[in-house]
Amino acid sequence: MGDNLVIKILRNHLVSGIIEENGSIGIKIDQTLTQDSTGTMAYLQLEAMDIGTVKTKRSVAFVDHNMLQQGFENADDHKFIQTVASKYGVYFSKPGNGICHQVFLERFSKPGETLIGSDSHTPTAGGVGMLAMGAGGFDVALAMAGSEYNINVPKVCKINLIGKLNKMVSAKDIILEVLRRLSVKGGVNKVFEYGGEGVRTLSVPERATITNMGAELGATTSIFPSDERTLEFFKAQDRESDYIELKADEYATYDEEITINLNDLKPMIAKPHSPDNVIEVLDISKTKVDQVAIGSCTNSSYEDLMKVSKILKGKKVHPDVSLVIAPGSRQVMEMLARNGALADIISSGARILENSCGPCIGMGQAPGTDGVSLRTFNRNFYGRSGTLSAKVYLVSPETAAVSAINGVLTDPREMNVDLSIDMPKKFLIDDSMILKPAENNSDVIVCRGPNIKPFPINKPLGRDIKGKVLIKVQDNITTDHIMPSNSKLLPFRSNIPYLSEFCFNTVDAEFPKRAKENDGGIIVAGTNYGQGSSREHAALAPLYLGVKAVLAKSFSRIHKANLINNGILPLEFKDEGSYNSIELMDEIICDNIQDALIKRIVKFKNITNKSEFNTILDLTDKEVDIIRAGGRLNYVKNNS
Repeated sequence: MGDNLVIKILRNHLVSGIIEENGSIGIKIDQTLTQDSTGTMAYLQLEAMDIGTVKTKRSVAFVDHNMLQQGFENADDHKFIQTVASKYGVYFSKPGNGICHQVFLERFSKPGETLIGSDSHTPTAGGVGMLAMGAGGFDVALAMAGSEYNINVPKVCKINLIGKLNKMVSAKDIILEVLRRLSVKGGVNKVFEYGGEGVRTLSVPERATITNMGAELGATTSIFPSDERTLEFFKAQDRESDYIELKADEYATYDEEITINLNDLKPMIAKPHSPDNVIEVLDISKTKVDQVAIGSCTNSSYEDLMKVSKILKGKKVHPDVSLVIAPGSRQVMEMLARNGALADIISSGARILENSCGPCIGMGQAPGTDGVSLRTFNRNFYGRSGTLSAKVYLVSPETAAVSAINGVLTDPREMNVDLSIDMPKKFLIDDSMILKPAENNSDVIVCRGPNIKPFPINKPLGRDIKGKVLIKVQDNITTDHIMPSNSKLLPFRSNIPYLSEFCFNTVDAEFPKRAKENDGGIIVAGTNYGQGSSREHAALAPLYLGVKAVLAKSFSRIHKANLINNGILPLEFKDEGSYNSIELMDEIICDNIQDALIKRIVKFKNITNKSEFNTILDLTDKEVDIIRAGGRLNYVKNNS
């Protein structure tokens, strides 16, 4: 029996533990990335560790989220990140250079290396054979400081691609089909490794679309082999020296295997309000459309936008539709401008946005009241667009562009356009907006604006856990629900006291007030709690409000890690009935939490209804010690 691709990379980076089923391991991290929405906190945490310079092969800080400068806050944060990056040995990608995942794929990705990033779509780099994982900001800060990254040994699921995509069917439709089959919970504690004859038919940008949106499955990451198509990409990026061939052994074993026949795929669409609410476009075609948005880290590559330009060339956007397009990087934008494709896009009536995340993160372009918005993005969670009444659908660039012309949702196969793209042998290379760190960091003065507040630090765990149930939520609560992200709130990502006032705002606006009146308390939740974005703020805001524990049916991987890092107990109900027995504002208590940590069974008394129930503490010994210390920063200081 041979090793699959995932196990090969894990073996090459193993620092501690044993690679075995249900095992916990520590691995060496080669590269890290941060973006401005999560990066400020990560660098504040890095500073608190008091190291001289980062210990990774390369770390990169990007500015791509908080781009609207309506006040001083975003500009101050950008300056802080630029100066702190320079001081600690981190490369800095300036505002306007592009979306972190697109730029990283173009300029920094490397087959066989490990990457963690403070953004859940970091797995994009898996498109070139990199083991790339989203993580909380503190985990990224620790990796920059030289610490190993701890993960549970994942199950490896092979997705066997056979056949070839038909005309007007795209890589986006592949990942939507995977989501249709497996759901947003289907990838928890798994890595999806793509293989089969169909892989050779997909370019690196197409593969990156698939690995990017694998995050919506709840997966640890997704990965493709590094092959001749990967070599083509690296040659075009003038980085042939970074290429190595990387593939699974001939008789590699997998925990699961799924086969997708690309010949059978049709254009797909995810309906509101979840990426796994997937059907065929034909099933709801002719739905009137108000807005179309093309871009995001999922679908903003040169290849994607060249196809869009071919569809739009010589045509006009429907009078009732607003079409906005955001190229993923300055490289993509400039190449479109030089070859005339950008002119074709502009001539159609499309609006060109910055090379940034933009509408995907809720930074502008909110739809109108009850508006129908087709987006080539990766998430359509309730309220994420900035308009609570909007209906957001996820589609391919082909479906988006054809629908923008017709004014109604349209199966793109109805339009006869030649979408064959002659990819350039050499891409335009200009790294002038990627700043190298200072050679002498003692000369760098870190700039801090008045909006940058200290991050909250928990206290060591006491003898008991008690409090009132401040909120009870259902399954699949996202970090967007917990800590909304929009153009009004994003400028305050460095100000947890202010942000905490909006915690759970789209679910229960009274939550912050209730938490403060009761000196904190406990959150009760359903399955897959904390799915979606890796934002650490979804743990930091509840911490600031005094939340001591979250009791859920199950947790998403990254959010659970963020809770542990901040000293908030993540507890899983032992049975369904326990969840059902608890009501809002019930008072519950565990009066000997220290003993319960040893047994990993935490028994609670519900003082309000005079009942008892058990929860499970599924943590490693090290994670228990972190909880006892009151979070990862206290733990690091205690053990330094």
